[in-house]
Amino acid sequence: MQTHVATTPFGRRSMTLGQISSQVSAKAMPTEAMVNKWEVFQHIREAREMLGATDRALAVLNALLSFHRDAELRADGVMIVWPSNEQLMARANGISPATLRRHIAILVDCGLVIRRDSPNGKRFARRGAGGEIEQAYGFDLSPIIARAQEFKDLSDAVQAEKRALRVARERLTLLRRDIVKMIDAGIEENVPGNWGRVLQIYQTTVSRLPRSAPRQHIEDICNELQELHAEIRHTLESFVRTQKMSANESHSERHIQNSNTEPHTESEKRSREEKEASASGANNRNLHSLPARELPLGIVLDACPDVKALAIGGEIRHWRDFLAAAEVARPLLGVSPSAWHEACEAMGEVQAAITLSAILQRSDQINSAGGYLRNLTDKAREGKFSTWPMVMALLRAKLDASRSPAHKASDPRNEGESQGERLEVSDALLRSLKRPR
Repeated sequence: MQTHVATTPFGRRSMTLGQISSQVSAKAMPTEAMVNKWEVFQHIREAREMLGATDRALAVLNALLSFHRDAELRADGVMIVWPSNEQLMARANGISPATLRRHIAILVDCGLVIRRDSPNGKRFARRGAGGEIEQAYGFDLSPIIARAQEFKDLSDAVQAEKRALRVARERLTLLRRDIVKMIDAGIEENVPGNWGRVLQIYQTTVSRLPRSAPRQHIEDICNELQELHAEIRHTLESFVRTQKMSANESHSERHIQNSNTEPHTESEKRSREEKEASASGANNRNLHSLPARELPLGIVLDACPDVKALAIGGEIRHWRDFLAAAEVARPLLGVSPSAWHEACEAMGEVQAAITLSAILQRSDQINSAGGYLRNLTDKAREGKFSTWPMVMALLRAKLDASRSPAHKASDPRNEGESQGERLEVSDALLRSLKRPR
């Protein structure tokens, strides 16, 4: 920090209004005023930014205070110290003369000390016959007493701001943690909702947060996240209440059926079992006897690698990252919000996102992504569609293409490979392709 020292036409330093104000305050303080110099110095140190002082200037002030013998500063005592530049530099951690002069000027400009110059500019004290100091020239520390309460108030304000900043950061951390956990819970439990949109809103909001943000900015982000938190919580709680009501209704229905004492004929029972078996068989045929477990994320990304380019940072580690990338892919493919909403309702958002990623992977072969998605949505409502065969088909096409002679000749990575070498793929992919159909 550079400080400009104003001079008069005669070459002497001029006096600023701030310095005059400090001198007026020093003269107006009561004669019985007394403070502990180190307590006031602590307040000044905490409020240094508000006062315009630097750390090095405070080191010089600390050295000046050390030349006052008593820990207490009294208005009716000697308030001037007169150390030489060499003594000050030694007690201020050996700073250079130019640095010393610059930071003394800062202390004067901040109104923390007052210069009391002798006629020849030297610093000294003149003692009387009894040894008492009659006149001293140097640095007047009386502003330390006169402005002690002001320094304390500024220090309290700084401490209050630090506490408020700490509370805001803690609130931000809790909101971010809870929102991510609730989004994960919504995805894992297949709670109906546009989780990709929710995650995108969350990531957009958090991305506006700089590394060192002021308190007000953090509080603004917290208020936005609080609204998102309330929306997600309402969605989850509504789903839980619906599940409980459904369970109660199911329990009541079973109770009524069990209480029915009317006998059923053997033919009615056999007919009902045949119908259930027939329906179950039809569903199995429609789904090609697909495995009941969900597709792992790693297999989906092996089959649909293009979706990674749409993720933040180009990396997908969790299903929530995958859903956010699918939300970006939807408008790029020209899929309308209504078509996407219907797909999420019919398939669930994760399955709809997998379907959309597969469509993205084959976008060069599909004329209308929105129409194709609506067609698959209709099939999903009838129980005739699953993402498993779609993903497996993409994986087989990927392996077939990589094993073709044309692909090997065009790919410089395959130079020098023998014809018998296998393409390296993930273990999860190989295990899935080896599953019996």
